[in-house]
Amino acid sequence: MNDILAWGLEAIRFVQRFSDPPLTLIMRSFTALGTAYFYLLALPFVYWCVDKRRGMRLGLLFFISVFVNGWLKYATMEPRPYTFDPSLAMAKESSYAFPSGHAQASATFWGSASPLFGAPWGTVLALGLPLLIGLSRIYLGVHFPTDVAAGWALGAAAVFAERRFGDRLERLLGAQREQIRLAVVAAVALAMNALDMRDTTVSGLFFGFGAGLVLAPRAAPFSVAGTFGRKVLRLLVGSAGTVALYFGPKLLVSTIEPSDAALVVFVRLAIVGFWVALGAPWLFIRLGLAKDESVVDAVPGN
Repeated sequence: MNDILAWGLEAIRFVQRFSDPPLTLIMRSFTALGTAYFYLLALPFVYWCVDKRRGMRLGLLFFISVFVNGWLKYATMEPRPYTFDPSLAMAKESSYAFPSGHAQASATFWGSASPLFGAPWGTVLALGLPLLIGLSRIYLGVHFPTDVAAGWALGAAAVFAERRFGDRLERLLGAQREQIRLAVVAAVALAMNALDMRDTTVSGLFFGFGAGLVLAPRAAPFSVAGTFGRKVLRLLVGSAGTVALYFGPKLLVSTIEPSDAALVVFVRLAIVGFWVALGAPWLFIRLGLAKDESVVDAVPGN
């Protein structure tokens, strides 16, 4: 163990000196805001009910950021703190430690979503929530401080890249034919799988979501506008479908041969991503929960 990790262990021991049941409950609550289940509901909510364009960019950026995090974990293979000192384990994780996925994902999500809240709340959320989520990971003994700092830095870099190049990239892709954009989505997903075939979850989500976004303007051109009640119903109906598609087929994966598992996971998550981007909006229009923008635009005076 090197000096940096040794220092990290001492930092965790110092933080845990202040542990007590109420504080532990608070820290576990902040950690829950950085789990996949939170983003499984939060990302579609932005896309379906708040700002479709921001939701599209946020989703794609988030998936790429999460993929980079997973790839770096396998590249570095850094053990968790409790591997060196089991007494620090207030929680357990199955993956490697560096960089912190919770820290990186929260910095990416809240940083990219901050324009939706305006000033000063956007800044408060973009800085405050990743800070608290990252600190909760140190407190629970599942990450070294350096893991968390690296996660914050990578998340901030992802947000900076999206702010700096996002508009230009969106215009470039928007000028291409549908087939070209689908090919780009497929190429990125293929590159993800080529770099890491051990977990095809993120590449599947990216492919399904990206393909759905390409086809949605023609197949399901929905508007996020609507009454509060319709938005609530959108969230309930869409989330029910997301949960069913995410967990339902997952029960069958255990019966699949290991050699086929990666492909099955990719297809299952691609279906989830496609549902969020296109399937649910198509259903919203059919159920009258969202307006069809193509019909609205065709009405004189609109």
